[in-house]
Amino acid sequence: MRKAEIKRKTKETDITVALDLDGSGKVDIDTGIGFFDHMLTALGVHSGMDLTVRCKGDLNVDGHHTVEDVGIVIGQAVAQALGDKGGIARYGSAYVPMDEALSFCALDISGRPFLAFKAEFTDFRCGEFDTCLTEEFFRAFAMNSGITLHIREEYGRNDHHIIEAMFKAVAHALKDAMTVTGGGVLSTKGVL
Repeated sequence: MRKAEIKRKTKETDITVALDLDGSGKVDIDTGIGFFDHMLTALGVHSGMDLTVRCKGDLNVDGHHTVEDVGIVIGQAVAQALGDKGGIARYGSAYVPMDEALSFCALDISGRPFLAFKAEFTDFRCGEFDTCLTEEFFRAFAMNSGITLHIREEYGRNDHHIIEAMFKAVAHALKDAMTVTGGGVLSTKGVL
């Protein structure tokens, strides 16, 4: 049972995340930022995990704390659900097109968190979501899940399409990497 539920409350956010890595892509998302909800929905649906996210954040300030803290909690939940990371494929990669945009992700569920992120956004916002927060979300997710995460915009003109292709590329790469293969930890060390 690769499931987790994490609650985190600070002076800036109050978050609950529940997920099931072996779900069917059922999602129930409410962060108060419509575009971010749309991206998290794509993450859940395309990775095949069931994902519930509830966040009350200080949106009167801006969306930064909400987006970053949700990344922290989803990352912690993924790490908890994966346990010792034994018996999984470990690696995943995907190119995902969305209309004129193409994004790429390669990742390693290694226990060594890292983010390499390359994108140039032309719009300040998509809806109420600051485009610069895309990198902040993925950094928080990578650092708290213990995943080495490389994300790159190949090309595109519409920031909505670029960002959505990124979330979907991460989802497909994550789905492949989380695939149960059996056996022990995929490492020459024997542990991660």
